Amino acid sequence: MSASAAIEQRNQDATIYVGNLDEKVTEELLWELMLQAGVVVNVHIPRDKVTSRHGGYGFVEFRTEEDAEYATKVMNMIQLFNKIIRVKKSSQDQKTLDIGANLFLGNLDPDVDEKLLYDTFSAFGGIVETPKIMRDPDTKVSRGFGFVSYDSFEAADLAIECMNAQYLCNRQIVVQYAYKKGSNNERHGSQAERLLASSNPNKLKPHTRFAFSTPAVPQPPPMATGMMQPMMMAPGMAMQGHMPPPPPVGMMAPQYMSHPPPPPQHF
Repeated sequence: MSASAAIEQRNQDATIYVGNLDEKVTEELLWELMLQAGVVVNVHIPRDKVTSRHGGYGFVEFRTEEDAEYATKVMNMIQLFNKIIRVKKSSQDQKTLDIGANLFLGNLDPDVDEKLLYDTFSAFGGIVETPKIMRDPDTKVSRGFGFVSYDSFEAADLAIECMNAQYLCNRQIVVQYAYKKGSNNERHGSQAERLLASSNPNKLKPHTRFAFSTPAVPQPPPMATGMMQPMMMAPGMAMQGHMPPPPPVGMMAPQYMSHPPPPPQHF
C-alpha cells in the first residue's frame, strides 16, 4: 500500500499532526508517548527514501476523535529530546485555520517566546496551532510581533478584551485581529467569517483549561446593620431563625429523645 493510499484510509478526524520532532524520535517512541492520551491505531513518520531520515514531523491516528482531541490539548508544546513539539488536528482541509480566528500580537518584549504566549493565551480558549513569533532569519531574535490562532471567534474576542493594552514582560502589548493573507486592509473576525465558522462541521470545541476552572463560591447575604455574624456572637446566644444552642451537658439532643433513655447502670 502506498503512503498516499494509507493517508486516504486514515480516519482524519481521529488523526493528529506532530511537528518539530527530533531526529532521534522513532515510530515506536512516538507510539508510547501518545498512548498516554488514548488508544493509538497507527503512527506514521514520513522518511526520505535515500537517507531514511525523517523530516521532523509525523501523524498519529487514535481509535476515537475524542482521544485525538485530548492529545492536542495535553501533548502540544511538551519537550521531547530538547525540542518543543507541536501537536494539532491533521484534517486535510483545516477550514478553521482558513476561516481564521487569528490574532496579531504587537510590541512584544524580546524575552517573550512561543511557550509563554501559549501559556498566556490558552487561558481564553483552544489554540489550534503553536503561537508564532516573527524572528530575524539570521539572528533568530524576535521582531516584536507574533500571531495566535484560536478554534473559535468567541475565544479570540475574549483574548482581545482581556489582553489588549495589558502588560506582558513589562511591555504594553497590542492584541487585535490579524490582517487576512493577501489583504492590506481587511482583518479576520468579520461577520461573514463568523457565519462561515458557525456552519463549519470541523470546527473544534473551545476549551478553557486555565480560566474559569474554579466555580465562584456563593456568598451569604449581608447581615442587617448592627447584627453580628453568628461566629462572632457570645457563647449561649442564638439568633432567631438559626440553630438552637446545644442542650446542657448530660441531656440528650431532642432528635434522640423519641425513646426513653436506658436505666442507670450501677457498678
